[in-house]
Amino acid sequence: MTQPAVPPAVSDVYGVHGTDGFVISDDAARIDLDVVHGYLTRSYWSPGISRALVEKALRHSLVFGVYAADGAQVGYARVVTDRMSFAYLCDVFILETQQGKGLGKWLMEAVFAHPDLQGLRRFLLATRDAHGLYAQYGFTPLKSPDRFMERHDPDVYSRT
Repeated sequence: MTQPAVPPAVSDVYGVHGTDGFVISDDAARIDLDVVHGYLTRSYWSPGISRALVEKALRHSLVFGVYAADGAQVGYARVVTDRMSFAYLCDVFILETQQGKGLGKWLMEAVFAHPDLQGLRRFLLATRDAHGLYAQYGFTPLKSPDRFMERHDPDVYSRT
């Protein structure tokens, strides 16, 4: 008799406390969907994305929220991963009112220190304008871009 697949390991809530009362947490229940959707819908990478799709992506990813001392969410990152060999970093932002405080770098440090993201063979991301930030964490252009292919549908969000 075939054994059922083992569900993916889910870590206890991961949290990092910083200066000025800021906190980073991977507790998906704490994410403020209004903040995340509000930012993503006006971003260059997902303009007009529906709230339902943002919620679906959140449910199926490892997510990180950045919270101010008063509990308000001020940043976000999402990682699509099998937690064994592959991860894709996406939807990273710090609200404009909180930029310039080092929160983006701190968020990246917390993401890359997460216990479920250790020992991965490949960690990818796509960015239009933050190459310098991600280079600080070991990201480089693809070594063999000829090996990668994609199916790209830039208008998918406008049809949902």
